[in-house]
Amino acid sequence: MLDIKQIRENPQAIQERLNRRGSNYDIKPILALDEQQRQLEKQRSYLQARSNEIGKLVGKKIKAGAKPDEPEILALKEEGNQIKIQLSELEPQEKNLKAQIEELLLNLPNLPSDSTPIGKDETENVEVRRWGDEYIPQSKNILPHWEIGEKLGILNFERSVKIAQSRFVTLIGAGAVLERALINFMLDTQIRAGYIEMMPPILINSNSLTGTGQLPKFAEESFKCAEDDLWLAPTAEVPVTNFYRDEILAAEDLPIYYCAYTPCFRREAGSYGKDTRGLIRLHQFNKVELVKFVHPSTSEQEHQALVRNAEAILQALKLPYRVMELCTGDLGFAAAKCYDLEVWLPSAGKYREISSCSNFGDFQARRANIRFKEAGKKGTQFVHTLNGSGLAIGRTMAAILENYQQPDGTIRIPEVLQPYLGREVL
Repeated sequence: MLDIKQIRENPQAIQERLNRRGSNYDIKPILALDEQQRQLEKQRSYLQARSNEIGKLVGKKIKAGAKPDEPEILALKEEGNQIKIQLSELEPQEKNLKAQIEELLLNLPNLPSDSTPIGKDETENVEVRRWGDEYIPQSKNILPHWEIGEKLGILNFERSVKIAQSRFVTLIGAGAVLERALINFMLDTQIRAGYIEMMPPILINSNSLTGTGQLPKFAEESFKCAEDDLWLAPTAEVPVTNFYRDEILAAEDLPIYYCAYTPCFRREAGSYGKDTRGLIRLHQFNKVELVKFVHPSTSEQEHQALVRNAEAILQALKLPYRVMELCTGDLGFAAAKCYDLEVWLPSAGKYREISSCSNFGDFQARRANIRFKEAGKKGTQFVHTLNGSGLAIGRTMAAILENYQQPDGTIRIPEVLQPYLGREVL
C-alpha cells in the first residue's frame, strides 16, 4: 500500500511514477477524499476540545457556588449536548471516508523503482544476462515435455481431467519421484545458502491475501472456500510473508530468510488458450519459494542476492536460462522491481519464465503492518519484503524432460539429482 502522507505531500511525483506503468491510475479521488476526511477530523478535534472545555467550565462554576439549574449552567450543558450529537454524526462520516480511502489505496499498485526500465509491455523487458548456452541441445527432434512424459508413463493429463478438470496433471512412478527429488534438492540448496525452511498453512484468510496484494484486486485469480474465510494459497509468498503480520521485529534480527515448499493454486483467469498442454500453466502446481524480510538500507543488494539464489538452482541443474529485468509496463502489481528467470525449452525454441524475483519495498509491509525497531531509536519503520520462486517445480521438470532428452527416448538425470533418485536415466 502506498503512504497516504506521501501521496498528499508529493501528488505530482506519485502520479508520474504510477503513469510509468501505462495504466490509468488516478490519485485525484484519493486526494479529494483525504481533504474531506482531514476537514472532518479538524472539525471533530475542535468539537472535542470545546466539549472538554465546557465540562471543566461547568465543574469550576459549580465548585465556585453556582447551582446546577442556573440559566448559565443549563446553557453550557445544552451546548455540550449539542456537541455530543454533532460528534455522533461526524464519527461515522469520518469512518466511512477512511474506509473509502483505504479501498482506493488497496487498489493502487506499487510505485516502480527509479531503476526499473520504462516500457509498455513484456516486449520492452531488458535482458540482463544469459547462462548455459553450451548446454542447449543441438538435436532438432526433441519432443515436447508432455509428449515424452506420456510416452515414459510418468505424466497423465487425460485421466486428471476425469479426476478434476483441464489444467491438472497426475505424476506417476518416476515422475512423482523426480518431482519430490526436485523439491528436496531445491530446499537443501537454499538451506545451505542461509534460508530457514518453513512449512506454512496452505489455506489462508483474506487478511493474508490483502497483506501481500492479491486482494482485493485479484480475487478472481484465487480459489476460495465456499463456507469459510479461507483461500487456497496461490504461492507460499502469502503465508510466509504474513507470518509476521501486525508485528514489530528487532532491527538486529534482520535480515530474515525463509524458504518454503507448498502446493500452489491459481485459476489462471485470462489465460484462455495459452499453454493448454503440458506443465507450464496448471491450476495446481508445486513450488519452492524464497522470502526475505530486510532493512530498507540493504534492500537492493538483498534483491540481487535473491536472484543469485534462484539462479544457483538452474546452474546446478545445468539448464540454460536468461535473466530479464521487467519494465514498468510488465511489472507485477505489488513489485517495485523484478527480475524474471527464463529457462530454455527446446521444443518451443524459446525461453519461458521459471522464476520471478521481486523487491516490494515497504508496499507489502505497510499493508500487512510489519515493522521493525532499532535499539535506542524512537518509533518504528516498515521492513522491506522480497520474494522469488526457487523454483517452480513443474516448469523445472518440463525443462529437464526436454533439455536432457536422449535420441533413444530416455531422459538423462542431471548429476545433482542422481543421489535423490538413485538412478541416472528415466
